[in-house]
Amino acid sequence: MNKANRITISRIIMSIIIICLMLFPFDQLGLEFPSYLLKGRILIDLKYIIVGILFIIASLTDFLDGYVARKYNMVTDFGKMIDAISDKLLTNSVLIILAATGKISTFIPVVIITRDIVVDSIKMVVGNKGEAVAAIGIAKVKTATLMTGIILTLFYNLPFELIPLRISDFLLVLATILSVISGVKYYIMAKPYLQDR
Repeated sequence: MNKANRITISRIIMSIIIICLMLFPFDQLGLEFPSYLLKGRILIDLKYIIVGILFIIASLTDFLDGYVARKYNMVTDFGKMIDAISDKLLTNSVLIILAATGKISTFIPVVIITRDIVVDSIKMVVGNKGEAVAAIGIAKVKTATLMTGIILTLFYNLPFELIPLRISDFLLVLATILSVISGVKYYIMAKPYLQDR
């Protein structure tokens, strides 16, 4: 368990805490997070602000563990596997919960999760043939766009909501489009290895 993997494990722990905060029925136990009315029209629940802060910290570890692994030569197969799991746990679970609570369209998590399943399956098949599909730039842009969109959604699209300008929705839709495009690119790259010979 090297330093990079410990950072990744910390992201998994934070992801579980985030999921629990978002799903736990605090109101049924008589516990409520304070709410604030901003500009007389934006109702802010402190729970989502806390979740947003935790999500930012967890997102930063996503970039940090990869940097540490590469710089100090700590790249391992276990690290690659646990990193992929932690990424999906963090983003996809939050997307599902946001969709279930009506804060975003269900279309977004359905498309993004479906793309992830397809791409991961492609990588698995290619890997079984002793090859690897390299990460592509558009996938990294998709990830950054998606995480920024989620953060803005958790922070009630502030400060853009004061204009109002739905930047959070725009970024999530853009991330969904980039997700599909990157999925197609992965398929094209891997197509030679997917054909039986």
